Amino acid sequence: MITLYSWTTPNGRKVSIALEEMGLPYKAVEVNIGKDEQFTPDFLKISPNNRIPALTDGGTALFESGAMLMYLAEKSGKFMPPYGSDRYWQMMQWMMWQMGGFGPMLGQAHHFLKYNAGTSEYSEARFHTEAKRLYGVLDRHLATSPYIIDELSIADFAIWPWASRFEWHQIDMNAFPHVKRWYLELAARPAFERGYKQPSDVGEIPLPCVV
Repeated sequence: MITLYSWTTPNGRKVSIALEEMGLPYKAVEVNIGKDEQFTPDFLKISPNNRIPALTDGGTALFESGAMLMYLAEKSGKFMPPYGSDRYWQMMQWMMWQMGGFGPMLGQAHHFLKYNAGTSEYSEARFHTEAKRLYGVLDRHLATSPYIIDELSIADFAIWPWASRFEWHQIDMNAFPHVKRWYLELAARPAFERGYKQPSDVGEIPLPCVV
């Protein structure tokens, strides 16, 4: 049995969505980062960077959500093209885009725009501008592809949970119609809904206004 140590954040939801889509049996354990549970000695044995998510699978222990997605894709044989194929590298470049840009920059955006509004006009403008730029990159790509590549993959699982906080980023999804189309299609998948609500149910998936 896989044990997922997680919290209700985009990085945590990447992995729970993947597990649900792959149909792998797992147990979700809450690590409440609001209570600093990620710093407990037992959790640090699994995740030395004291960040969620982390997982154990028999004798295997992993941290870093991207590595976990790749591990689960190999384990299940699903949602990852054959290694070395063009589609594999297309998927990988978007995985790296998420981990290097779409995640960290959007995290900064909602740090300043949602949690610390009014403390730094410069920071709010800087990260809101970058958030809009990144949504634009994704929108232009999805204008030519149904998913991040030509089929649903772990790259979608990596990117979608960050887009699910579009309200925190002060993003109007209607300005990015291809992102909106992709986002709503995936939000309607039962496995995404189940994964979104792990390790605890804090409400329904946010949906953009219909215009």
